[in-house]
Amino acid sequence: MSMPSTHVDDLAFVVRTIASTSVDNEGTFGDLDAVAGDGDFGFSLARGFEIVLADWHTLEADGPPDAFLRKVAVVISKRVGGTSGPLWGTAFLRAAAAVKGRPELNAADAVAMLRAAAAGIKARGKSDLGDKTLLDALIPMTDAVEQRLSAGGAAPSGAELARLAATTARSAADATTPMQARRGRQSYTGERSIGSPDPGAVAIAVMAERIAAEWDARDCPTPPAPTAPGATA
Repeated sequence: MSMPSTHVDDLAFVVRTIASTSVDNEGTFGDLDAVAGDGDFGFSLARGFEIVLADWHTLEADGPPDAFLRKVAVVISKRVGGTSGPLWGTAFLRAAAAVKGRPELNAADAVAMLRAAAAGIKARGKSDLGDKTLLDALIPMTDAVEQRLSAGGAAPSGAELARLAATTARSAADATTPMQARRGRQSYTGERSIGSPDPGAVAIAVMAERIAAEWDARDCPTPPAPTAPGATA
């Protein structure tokens, strides 16, 4: 079965959207983290991804996808504070390793990058599915995309896969609300972590939703306004 193309510029679009979403939602992510954590998640993520956006012209220089992802990983690891820096930096680094030497990417490569990122977070954070972390959105989202790709029939478009990832991530993030945190700062609060969604899982959902919305906008650009009768162009 042929795989829908995921061009290198699509990868850059996804990473840039993740970065801008992190900056734009600094307050929201921080407020979620403050319910049962120390409240620095939004601040830490935004400060790191601000640097990614500021240095974008150097990060997106011509080169293979893995080199681009490694550069992003270095920025995140150095600039994102708290526990988020090592986790997100590892995620990008593992994603880079998953597509090492690949000049072009397809949807199967996207799944491989997500799987590798999740594995890196598991190892670095000593966490797994059900521990009330971002993995509880990231893994189900990846599963859904992989299942769609293996379902047969016409190959799904990038926009379709993005929408599937967004809806799955949102449902999975909402499902963390009744969980008790077993890893991270929120786990220190015990039962107080029950009753609110995990900030990292929500962040994955919000990022996926923004990617889906903007992917649709890229695929369906707004047509130019019609010229009024009698007007000259």
